Amino acid sequence: APPPGRRPPPGSAPGTGKVYLETYGCQMNVNDTEIAWSILQRNGYTRTKDPEEADVILLLTCSVREKAERGIWTRLGQLKVLKGRRQRAGVPLRIGILGCMAERLKEEILHREKLVDVVAGPDAYRDLPRLLAVAESGQQAANVLLSLDETYADILPVQTSAGGTTAFVSIMRGCDNMCSYCIVPFTRGRERSRPIASILQEVRMLSDQGVKEVTLLGQNVNSFRDMSEVQFQSAAAPALSHGFSTIYRAKPGGLRFAHLLDQVSRIDPEMRIRFTSPHPKDFPDEASVLQLIQERHNICKQLHLPAQSGSTRVLEAMRRGYTREAYLELVHHVRESIPGVSLSSDFIAGFCGETEEDHQQTVSLLREVRYNVGFLFAYSMRQKTRAHHRLQDDVPAAVKRRRLEELIAVCREEAARLNQDMVGQSQVVLVEGPSKRSASELCGRNDGNTKVIFPDAEMEDAAGCRALVRAQPGDYVLVKVTSASSQTLRGVALSRTALSHSAPSH
Repeated sequence: APPPGRRPPPGSAPGTGKVYLETYGCQMNVNDTEIAWSILQRNGYTRTKDPEEADVILLLTCSVREKAERGIWTRLGQLKVLKGRRQRAGVPLRIGILGCMAERLKEEILHREKLVDVVAGPDAYRDLPRLLAVAESGQQAANVLLSLDETYADILPVQTSAGGTTAFVSIMRGCDNMCSYCIVPFTRGRERSRPIASILQEVRMLSDQGVKEVTLLGQNVNSFRDMSEVQFQSAAAPALSHGFSTIYRAKPGGLRFAHLLDQVSRIDPEMRIRFTSPHPKDFPDEASVLQLIQERHNICKQLHLPAQSGSTRVLEAMRRGYTREAYLELVHHVRESIPGVSLSSDFIAGFCGETEEDHQQTVSLLREVRYNVGFLFAYSMRQKTRAHHRLQDDVPAAVKRRRLEELIAVCREEAARLNQDMVGQSQVVLVEGPSKRSASELCGRNDGNTKVIFPDAEMEDAAGCRALVRAQPGDYVLVKVTSASSQTLRGVALSRTALSHSAPSH
């Protein structure tokens, strides 16, 4: 029998149990976990880190690739054993599937082995207390309704990220791009933006808590469009980047991403600002976003520019809305606008109909652009997408794997060269904490978001006091780079510094 006081007796009031949360997939899901927990906490739940002592286990799931979903089914198999054990002991356990997989596979999740009690889509987290109360009465409960306006603007997420040095702030939900390979519009719904006032409130709160880096988060951040203030509802729709198109009509009205970025970067000069993921189409030629990045010392000189393929033919099949040439033109424009910018990108290997020549064009794009970081995946066909309805997943799995390995090798090679160029330079590093491999070393990230490792030793303080100091998480440290690999820089600390006193040397 469970020890006394470990969990409420059967039939006690809903909302007095212990919740165990497990997160899979993208950073949006980490943020959604914080939102879901905030709602449950308000409703009297407590949180546990031990699934064995939980009354409720909630899995926040991902549907972007088949592999992610397979992992959830495996995990449910493990939880079935735990649930059976608990039932025999007369101590009920409720299991919930939240997020994208809940949205995509509601029926299958509810019917398979009757294991899952609660299913809630990305727009249904407010409904969690009710769903859990229904489940407590022995029924399955589901809400996968997608909303046109849910942004959780009034719910301040309970931050759970490492050390409290960095945080993610969700600024919008959903996506309207309808790329042919992508499940996101079907699992997260239409694009809608949070009011700027609520975003600024959250960033101010994080600044007051001592958070030193905020990443603005959305499926398509730079198409942000806050329609909450009447006087801005008739503003003209912005132009797209040169050579880019969309399948939907440009939407007029609203306060745009450049305005938000401007406001957020003014809150705290000692707080770094990043954002992800943007779409290349929303960096028009006269882009004030690029200007802001170049001008403001606390907006990181780092851009994620998802390309997906280097072949115009494949890009057309993907419905990306640009050619290889237009994408490269944008890259050149970005590099001219922001000297020393760090670039990252996403690529899919083996999309429907991709030939060896198409693949080689992606290889050559990786060589030409030279990304600091690449996120590369083999294509995984998803139901509901346009590719599923209209295209053939005709590249054999072995070929996808080989192409993916080639892309990863080229990407790493180029990243290693770029990092090698930084040897001898001084970089401003935000300290996140001890290095995973050694307690005698500290780890942090530079402006370009590259990991930097250096010995935890005494150093000067650039603020002018004579005493030597040791760096703490949340400090900015000037580090001289002494060696580099494809993913990491190593160096020695020169001094503790302030973000406003120093800019990374390029």
